[in-house]
Amino acid sequence: MTSLRSQAPAFPAHDMSPRVLLGPGPDMVHPRVMAAMSAPLLGHLDPDFLALMDRTQHLLRYVFQTENRLTLPVSGTGSAGMEAAIASLVEPDDPVLVCVNGYFGSRIAEMARRHGGHVDTIERAWGEVFSADEVREALQRRPARVVAIVHAETSTGALQPLEDIVQVVHEHDALLIVDAVTSLAGVPLRVDELGLDVVYSGTQKCLSCPPGLSPVSFSERALEKLAARRTPVPNWYLDLSLIMKYWEGNSRVYHHTAPINMIYALYQALALILEEGLDSVYQRHAEAHASLVHGLADLGLEMLVDEPYRLPMLNTVVIPQGVDDVSLRSRLLTEYKIEMGGGLGPLSGRVWRIGLMGHTARSENVERILLALGELLRT
Repeated sequence: MTSLRSQAPAFPAHDMSPRVLLGPGPDMVHPRVMAAMSAPLLGHLDPDFLALMDRTQHLLRYVFQTENRLTLPVSGTGSAGMEAAIASLVEPDDPVLVCVNGYFGSRIAEMARRHGGHVDTIERAWGEVFSADEVREALQRRPARVVAIVHAETSTGALQPLEDIVQVVHEHDALLIVDAVTSLAGVPLRVDELGLDVVYSGTQKCLSCPPGLSPVSFSERALEKLAARRTPVPNWYLDLSLIMKYWEGNSRVYHHTAPINMIYALYQALALILEEGLDSVYQRHAEAHASLVHGLADLGLEMLVDEPYRLPMLNTVVIPQGVDDVSLRSRLLTEYKIEMGGGLGPLSGRVWRIGLMGHTARSENVERILLALGELLRT
């Protein structure tokens, strides 16, 4: 009998050439974050690791600008945070309103349906944002217990204003879930000042950490709804009422084996943000964005989103007529080692998505992609 070993193909050592990651995520990671991931492994109940968990929560509260007790990283990517939020607050037959103006709004709506919610949606064209009046009219037409909206729509590069919308939601005695996967630590997001009920994010965007964790923060109002559920949270792994018992208190209750080295990485990434200062981090993103937009205009390229609502961290660029999307992005990757994202859904083949998130949001990276695009568009 031929052995499986003899049939196996060659498996060379992992030696990927480096890339300049200027797509929708993941982004570039600071060397100190990569170094942190290689620290010796500890047990998930080791006292030193529990102390690190506490410090990580403290730093997350700083970045979220909140005092919320339930502020922690869920083990999983941003979609795990999304599902933890939906699973925690949406019960069977709950009326839910989801604002859909891109790919990730649609994903929230689908998750809410799968958790038994009666989902109503309001929609905007991809690249546009919602007004408070639109949300008010939808809630007057059909009241909801939970409203969900995307703060930074990664598929379109649109930044959704929240101040007036959260007031409308609370006036109608509903809770607001906010997707901040691409916005946390990129633009101001003051959770307590705004009065947001639930916010979730991802580590691989402006936090400059590898993907694998989803920071979430729940207000006391949201915790009250979680505690008052008529039915258990249907997703055991993402049941935050259980996960909280592992993340707080003197006596920790085992829930699952935490991704130890990922939490090392997140702690170091958050510490770097504290070291730089949140306002300085926001300013660095804004300056990188302004420089990119100016350079793109010099190349004759236009932005998809109107200026007041553009995400500094995720820039959607209209592809010029006659330019082959896939071919140009392929050459950009192979010849210049630069990754740039393409469009999703109705924007597929119509836009490029250039990410300037976290450690990536630096002038040298802006200059690099402008130079490369200029050369490729001339050939």
